[in-house]
Amino acid sequence: MQTIRTKSLISLHQVALFVALLLCAQLVSSGAFAQSASAAKGELLYNGIQLPEVWPPRDLPVSREPMPLPYLKTPPAVIPIDVGRQLFVDDFLVEDTTLARTHHPATYFPGNPVLKPDSPWESEGSKSQEHPAPTAMVFSDGVWFDPQDNLFKMWYMGGYTVTTCYATSKDGIHWEKPMLDVVPNTNIVQAAKRDSTTVWLDLLEKDPVRRYKLFEFGWTGKSRHNLTIFFSSDGIHWGDPVGSSGTVGDRTTVFYNPFRNVWVYGIRDYDHTTIGRFRRYAEGADVLAASQWEDKKSPFWVGADNLDPQRDDLKTPCELYNLDAVAYESIMIGLFSIWRGQPTDRAKPNEICIGYTRDGFHWDRPTHEPFIPVSEKYGDWNWGNVQSAGGCCLVVGDQIYFYMSGRSGVQGSPASGTSATGLATLRRDGFVSMDAGDTEGVLTTRPVTFKGKYLYVNVDDPNGQLSVEVLDENGKIIKRFKKDKCTPISANSTIQRVAWKKTDDLSALAGKPVRFRFHLTNGKLYSFWVSPDASGASYGYVAAGGPGFTGPTDTVGAPPSK
Repeated sequence: MQTIRTKSLISLHQVALFVALLLCAQLVSSGAFAQSASAAKGELLYNGIQLPEVWPPRDLPVSREPMPLPYLKTPPAVIPIDVGRQLFVDDFLVEDTTLARTHHPATYFPGNPVLKPDSPWESEGSKSQEHPAPTAMVFSDGVWFDPQDNLFKMWYMGGYTVTTCYATSKDGIHWEKPMLDVVPNTNIVQAAKRDSTTVWLDLLEKDPVRRYKLFEFGWTGKSRHNLTIFFSSDGIHWGDPVGSSGTVGDRTTVFYNPFRNVWVYGIRDYDHTTIGRFRRYAEGADVLAASQWEDKKSPFWVGADNLDPQRDDLKTPCELYNLDAVAYESIMIGLFSIWRGQPTDRAKPNEICIGYTRDGFHWDRPTHEPFIPVSEKYGDWNWGNVQSAGGCCLVVGDQIYFYMSGRSGVQGSPASGTSATGLATLRRDGFVSMDAGDTEGVLTTRPVTFKGKYLYVNVDDPNGQLSVEVLDENGKIIKRFKKDKCTPISANSTIQRVAWKKTDDLSALAGKPVRFRFHLTNGKLYSFWVSPDASGASYGYVAAGGPGFTGPTDTVGAPPSK
């Protein structure tokens, strides 16, 4: 009798389990289960990174520890690579390699400064007659290429904290200061006293009146400050303010993250006990709504960390003075102005370091050496206080242009002296290279998927050789794309197509997980991407633009051969 009851009970459990499985199947087929799981996980990014449900993170402690990098700790199983050139700034794309990673700083243009104070209104605002401070410098502000007018455009501080001025250039090196009608017979576009300012040329904006956006930190004489926000159709006539932000510190900056379609406010704050100057984080799809945070309620974001080296002559813990950021190809780059202390006998020796993020929040700073350093030679235009421009950089042919401010300083005093704007350059995609010498090195990517057709690389190996093979999702080499069928590449090119015998067409592999394996000798590999176009267009972001680009992304590729 006991045996019969047990069998009946087991039978009832089996029936209940069967019914439950049927209900789960119905939920899955209806999409309800998938929607619930998706909501719990949060946003899925263009590169396969799955954000958590709570975003942005609100649990980071105020600390000098380097930021955690969850997308490197647990990268996606398969990485989509349809957006932009794929850079080797970290191991996100790298499954294994014997190549050596090299980080490259930018190189100062020998004709610096490219913009210097030479107008009467640019000599106003000096703190004393003893130490005048003529000023024509980007203090974030912005340097952009406007495809509508086919011009480089710069907004900068004219006079020390006095006005915002405007200059244009056809080549990014030789600049003109047009006489405008805002303040007649000057190039002033904002006459209000100011400190840090960001100007953003928004090529995704549908309303022409809002095409240019200005975020201005003003001196109100009060202990609490905010950003005043303006819109403009031409970047010259700004009209009345359209909004103001929550409380900020000076050098608060703004950028747009097109990968997630959000405006990001890097709110400068100060911690007296741990890290000094640092950044809080606020974001939103609407630029005005995103600016309405409550004082001190925005989460801690980033500051200088304990890997930032102190100066030998100061022994002062570093602080994050400023952060400008922009979308470049498939990542966000950040220019970190690092404060290394305040000497009593020279201007601040601030200098620019670089960081990268793939989720828009967590910054990877694989090197803490300066990307654009301050000069240690008195008399140089950049002996003090080197800081970045809003928009960060422009893509000009095979190079990237970076603009920055520098101050000549006054020997024996912390005064600024003359403040001007300079230029530094870098090879396109040239932040990091994967290098090999005489012995062949190999790099194999993690599984990736793409929708394109043609494989391109940015490579420098005129005295070496690069060959590529393609592996399937199980790691087996696909016969049509074996190394010995690849046409070896010996070139120095920022856009070089890869081909195999009888084909350069990868479209049969589109949508399937594959790995690329690169074999390199005596050369440097900077990036790779799969383009849908024979031109090699990457459809990645081109930062603050550049000649030939018609919008915020590279839809052009290589210019046609003559």
